[in-house]
Amino acid sequence: MNQERVARTRARMRDEETIVALAETFKVLSEPSRVRILLALADEELCVCDIAAALGMTSSAVSHQLRILRTARLVRARKEGKMVYYSLDDEHVRGLFAEGIRHVEDG
Repeated sequence: MNQERVARTRARMRDEETIVALAETFKVLSEPSRVRILLALADEELCVCDIAAALGMTSSAVSHQLRILRTARLVRARKEGKMVYYSLDDEHVRGLFAEGIRHVEDG
C-alpha cells in the first residue's frame, strides 16, 4: 500500500452528502424517458404538450417525469399565463448532459 497515494485520494474525497446527491442525480438519469425529455429540452424550452407530442408520450407521463427531473434540479419551469415552459435547469446540467452524450457516442 502506498500511504501517500491513499492520503491524496482521501483528501480528494467529497463529503457523504455530496456523494449521495451525485448518486441520486445519476439514478434519475437512468430512466430512458427522462433522458429523452432532457434531449428535447437541450436546445429550447418546451411545454408539456410539445414534449409529449415530440416524444410520443402522454402529457400525464411527461408531467410525471418532469416532476422527478424538477425535484432533482435538472429542469426548471417558467410560467407564462396558463402555460408552463420547461428548460434545463442551468449550464451545469447542460454540460453534464453534453459530456454524457459525448462519452457514449465516442465510446
